[in-house]
Amino acid sequence: MGIARLDWINFLRILWRREANMSLYYLLLRPWLHFGSSEFYVRSLSVIIGVATVPALYFLGRKLFDSRIGVIAAALLTVNVYHIRYSQEARSYSLMVLLCVCSSFYFLKYLETPSRRNRIAYIAFSSTAVYAHFYSALLIIAHWISARYWPKTAVPASLKATWRWIALLISPVILFVATTGAGPLRWIHRPGLKDLAELGLRITGNGGWILLCAYGIACVAGLLVRQSESSEMGALNAWRSHFLLLWLLFPIIFVFLLSFARPLFLPRYFILCLPPLLLLAAAGLSRIRFPWLLVPALLIFIALSIQGTRGYYRHDFDLQRDNWRAASSYLLSQSKAGDALIFHVAMGRMPYEYYHSLHGVSPLDPVVIYPNHGKRITFLDFVEKPDYKKLASIIPDSPRVWLVLSHASEPAGLDATASTLIRILNGNNYQKVSAEDFSGLEVDLYTKGM
Repeated sequence: MGIARLDWINFLRILWRREANMSLYYLLLRPWLHFGSSEFYVRSLSVIIGVATVPALYFLGRKLFDSRIGVIAAALLTVNVYHIRYSQEARSYSLMVLLCVCSSFYFLKYLETPSRRNRIAYIAFSSTAVYAHFYSALLIIAHWISARYWPKTAVPASLKATWRWIALLISPVILFVATTGAGPLRWIHRPGLKDLAELGLRITGNGGWILLCAYGIACVAGLLVRQSESSEMGALNAWRSHFLLLWLLFPIIFVFLLSFARPLFLPRYFILCLPPLLLLAAAGLSRIRFPWLLVPALLIFIALSIQGTRGYYRHDFDLQRDNWRAASSYLLSQSKAGDALIFHVAMGRMPYEYYHSLHGVSPLDPVVIYPNHGKRITFLDFVEKPDYKKLASIIPDSPRVWLVLSHASEPAGLDATASTLIRILNGNNYQKVSAEDFSGLEVDLYTKGM
């Protein structure tokens, strides 16, 4: 929300400087905020997109196989906690999944019927998917690999030109990655086999090893070619299954191996692999021809998935949420006129300002002295490092100073920024009189000694 609320100049500058990933979502959020700003309303944009993905997956399943598989896949998506969890996030993950599903749908249509309309739709959905999240580019690479093994007589002659159009349209993303590298993701740790297992447990529905194994068995069954099929139909269905397997595994394996050189593996980035997982599992379940067997099998999947969803509502997973709501409420209720406010991490000011806007402005509110570049928030308030000399000269003007620390602890103690800020406060005769913890955030109050 902090990014979407910026004026256009600062909005474009923060995108280019740091936040180009998910830029399409921020563009959609800007007009969305004109009609509301509550947490429920802001998250509802992702919810609507997530709901739209259910019928989109059905149509993709019907295109790949038949309506039966499409219905089963849509049912599995409806109760999948990974989809539910990230369809409630005010981020681009549900948009990424929807656009990847649409991109794959028109990729298949274009291979079968290389019309101008299908080609334009495929280019549009593929390009916008990358602007929804950079990792969507891995799906386009999977499309490129799978097209080389298309079993029909000929691949569309215009396919190479189509790849070039997509590359041209996403060239700003390529330029951004080339100039900034993995700097914005330097906080990601190198993954291990435990991270792969964790991803498997989460993406299958947070239902534990039983649900993970059930999905594994169903997916293997979905990859098998029916013996009754003709050689041509069998080859086409085998390609479709292998296409889904490539979509499911290529992004995960590629990034996992790349992360040994530069850590880039974050489980939620692979939510684009959820649709092929569900489609393969649906293809496996559809092999159960007797309803009295299929219905109980599907109900087991749904029951375990609902259990995983209930577990999520009791305890969040895959991402630790800092309790900015409670921290901001505490700050605004305890502050006095003349108080100063410092954020240990510049970006921390943004969630505070959001809850401040909901709380309402009061003359008792603390004055933010870092990050601060004037009356309006600019892109510098997101990225600039503290000017310790300037802070040391401003701090003595306030009788009380609030310091908000965001995950400041390191194995050897506080990080360098937090240590320097505290040293400046102590050097100006400030003493800590209270400290409150809010799930990863610490709000400290310093008062000036006599």
